[in-house]
Amino acid sequence: MTDSPLILGIDLGGTAIKLGCCGSQGHCLRSVTIPTPQPSTPEAVVAAIAATIHTLDPDQAIPAIGIGMPGPADITGRIAKISINLDDWHNVPLAEWIEAKTGRPTTVANDANCAGWAEALYGAGQPFQNLIMLTLGTGVGGAIILDGELYTGRAGSAGELGLITLWPNGPPCNSGNNGSLEQFASVRAIRRDQHYEPHQLAEQAQTQDAAAVEFWQDYGRNLGAGLASLIYVLTPEAVILGGGIAASTDLFLPWVKAELEQRVMPTSREGLVLLPAALGNQAGMIGAAQLARKRFGY
Repeated sequence: MTDSPLILGIDLGGTAIKLGCCGSQGHCLRSVTIPTPQPSTPEAVVAAIAATIHTLDPDQAIPAIGIGMPGPADITGRIAKISINLDDWHNVPLAEWIEAKTGRPTTVANDANCAGWAEALYGAGQPFQNLIMLTLGTGVGGAIILDGELYTGRAGSAGELGLITLWPNGPPCNSGNNGSLEQFASVRAIRRDQHYEPHQLAEQAQTQDAAAVEFWQDYGRNLGAGLASLIYVLTPEAVILGGGIAASTDLFLPWVKAELEQRVMPTSREGLVLLPAALGNQAGMIGAAQLARKRFGY
């Protein structure tokens, strides 16, 4: 069975934009990554995306575009409502602007929702009908899959799992919810508190550096405490961890599990599986493309 047609999936991040031509079986045949313009205003980002699309697909053979962006989209998949990690993004008609520059129907979704949908279809989430995903990256995003479908709520904004409260008087968050899980589990939080990159702390822990080992233990406990609230509400079959920090799951996952065993009643975590994502940095592109394929009937 051949993949036809390819759909363009775009993963818009604060530092990089990934664009991939994705088939219906969950793979990207060709892709490119460009730096996110700085400042990352809507106009600059749209111009950069449009120019790259023309280079990636000069013959306009790809019939539709899906974009995952770091923040909620409206329920119709047309408006990028807000992004706390991009500059001046408030109710941006992103789909309309991209359509005007490319002539191709476009839909917009939250980037973590895209990654979660991809993992549910083609990755670590395939065996499960009910799961949540956390993307542990520059920020902390989330996705909810209920009964095999992506859940985004009545207005399209559900699933901001990284913005739940972990510590009411904790560090300030761009969302306004000071002490959010993101302020303890993201790359930015690690840089702020440890003055190291996550991969550096992982390397130090692998050499049994005591401070680094203790850091990952604390990281796992904090992440477990945040997950406890989510598990009580949703009782998923699985929790999938993606994003760059998930490369170090072997260093913190045992502490997540221990925290959950302490905090969550067995009735709410019966059969629960915690596992790393399987699709790596292509998940956002693949998920965005598949959401566009679904929306436009390809």
